[in-house]
Amino acid sequence: MNVRVHPTPRQATLAAADFLAGALRTARTLMVAGGNTPLELYAEIARRHLQLKALHVFVLDEYVGVPPEDPRTCTNLLRQAVAQAWNIPEEQFHGLSSTPAEAKASLDTHERAIKSRGGIDAIVLGLGPNAHLGFNEPGSARDSQDRVLDLEASSVEANRLWFGGEHAPSRGATVGLSTVLAARTAILLAFGRAKAAAVRAMVEGPREASCPAAWLQDHPDASIFLDEDAASLLARRGRTDRDPA
Repeated sequence: MNVRVHPTPRQATLAAADFLAGALRTARTLMVAGGNTPLELYAEIARRHLQLKALHVFVLDEYVGVPPEDPRTCTNLLRQAVAQAWNIPEEQFHGLSSTPAEAKASLDTHERAIKSRGGIDAIVLGLGPNAHLGFNEPGSARDSQDRVLDLEASSVEANRLWFGGEHAPSRGATVGLSTVLAARTAILLAFGRAKAAAVRAMVEGPREASCPAAWLQDHPDASIFLDEDAASLLARRGRTDRDPA
């Protein structure tokens, strides 16, 4: 795990964009997270006008129970922010269904498509306040598979805020940690003091199911991009690279 601390979210995002752009030179498959944190990263990649027409893009997770036409579902958000912004052909964008009756089947289709393309070359992740990855909540085993599951109260509240109180989905569809951790390159962004405790658990805590993100400690190529606030609770052990202010 390579932890990189930058003075501001903007500087961290630009560094992450440099890193991701390098990975995309050879990547044929990319998995992407929704939410606010990585949106500026996706916009920065779009501004670089990379040639990515061979890239297949897979959504990491999805809210279950939100109308599929809502532009704030992970699939609709990422179709616009990644696939359309990067000029990825529509048939190479792989979304997930937010409809309860279809969510698990769409995950299974997802996994088959990933396997048929040799796995995930690179994955972009955010970090939940409870240290979840995707909707792999605390208690998720390292070898967990794709599934639809009940979400913790903190995740439900984050969902309510995301949807401005219009929806507060209590279930999520997610690829399992087995798929997340099998990605050849992992990029995670976390900003702000609200993420500081989760960052400390991820970087310095024990590797166990209570902190899903801590499994990244064993990943052979995981780069963590933080701002100073998100890194504020980390001990100084020489494992963190700091850019000058």
